[in-house]
This record gives sequence, C-alpha cells and structure tokens, in this order.
Amino acid sequence: MAFRLALHTWTLDATPLAEALRIARATGWDGVELRRLDFKRAEESGGPADSVLDLVRASGLPVACVGVEFGWMWSDGAERERLLAVFDEQCRRAAALGCATVMSPVDKDRGDIAHAVASTREVGDIAARHGVRLALEFNSQCPQLNTLAAVREITARAAHPSVGLLLDTYHLGRSGATLKQVEEVAASEIAYVQFSDPPRTGLEPGKALDPLPPGQGSYAFREFFALLAGKGYAGFASYEAPNETAWKRDPHDVAREALAASRSLFARSA
Repeated sequence: MAFRLALHTWTLDATPLAEALRIARATGWDGVELRRLDFKRAEESGGPADSVLDLVRASGLPVACVGVEFGWMWSDGAERERLLAVFDEQCRRAAALGCATVMSPVDKDRGDIAHAVASTREVGDIAARHGVRLALEFNSQCPQLNTLAAVREITARAAHPSVGLLLDTYHLGRSGATLKQVEEVAASEIAYVQFSDPPRTGLEPGKALDPLPPGQGSYAFREFFALLAGKGYAGFASYEAPNETAWKRDPHDVAREALAASRSLFARSA
C-alpha cells in the first residue's frame, strides 16, 4: 500500500509554523495539514493571516487539508455568521493553495440533529463554491456526536456532494468502532483520513493530548489501511498526534520517527 503521508501542524504545536514546515520537508513527509489556528497565530503575531499562504508556498509542500473552526452546526445569531465567514475564508485559502479538502470537527455540545443536517448542507454549499470538499470528523469524547454511526447519519441525511467523512484512527479506536463498521463505509463517503494511535492503557475521559505514533498504541492500523486500499482511497493520510510529551522533544526527531513508523507499518501491510 502506498499512501501519501501529511504531517498535521498540531503534531508539532510547540514549533513555529515556518520551522515545522521546514522539518516536514526535511524529514520526507509528502504534504502538510494546516489548522485554522495557524492562520490565527499569524494574525496575533502582528502579520496578515494570509502570510501563512506565502510560508507554505515557499516550503514547496503540498497541502493535504485546511482546518476550519467548529461550532457552526448549532450556533445562531452573530456567532453563526462569524463561523460561516471563517468557513468561507478557510475554503478560499485551501483553494488558493491547490488543496481540495477542508476539515471540521463536529460541535462538542448537544443539539438537534435536523439543525446539524441543515447546517451541514449550508457549509457544503460554501465548500462547493470554492471547489473543495468538507471532511466532517466525529469526536469520540463529545457527549453526542461521538461515534462513526452518529456522523454518518448527518452526512447521509445532508446528502451533499461536497461533504464527506473524515476517518480518524484515534477517534475510531477510542469510540470502539469495529473494523466491520469501517468496512461498511462506502468509498464515496470518505473525504479524508487522519491517523495516530490511542494509548493501550491509562485513557482519561476528556484528555485528547495523548495520541502516539502507529504501533505504540492499540489501533489495528494494518487492517484499517488495508480496508482503505481495498476501497481505492487515493487521498492523503494525515498524522495528527498532539502530545504534550512529544512537544517537549526535538521536533525533528518527532517528525522523523513518526514517518519511519508509518512507512514501516504500511510496508508490513502490503
């Protein structure tokens, strides 16, 4: 199996973006995934948010995905308008970088599913105007939208061609999703893939800064990626592993070791 591997900037959160991009290229990653926070930090440092576009172009790295700000599913009023404007802005930036995918986590609270479906159609229209596709990610630690089945219900009911699923091995593992459930997902539903390994022991409710490189935790990576290969998935797989312990280490070592572990895993899966 040969997957294009992207390094998610959250994985190197303690490293300035320009340096993280340099490290990603130097250690051999095929691309990079950008967060909404990368643009906000550029603005907070006194420069224009769009300076991130120049940094990424200068790096020569393809962009696998651009993150938006979650909260648009159940918000209303001025906050909803702000979030939809952010969504539009991030779609514009993705398109400007030649990136076909934006991602958003589901809302972290509880709400009406019909409202979430209508909101998903609305942001799908925004994505379509920019020629990109939204990958919607469930969060295993949310009170409501915390399973693969829950997010599939939303995307199925929205039935928008510019909206699909984000499959993240960390959340699949923590939520207890079976490989059979993954097998039941049609290839057309999958918009994007992220991966990291949930710890084998010591999982704490609500803690999200504990992902590990593949092979160090509990997830059945080889079987999962074999299923993806069988479905003909041809997009990027993004290594998203925010971990406070890793942030204290040399980021070059973190990026290099994670890529080596990933490539070794895929080689054994072939």
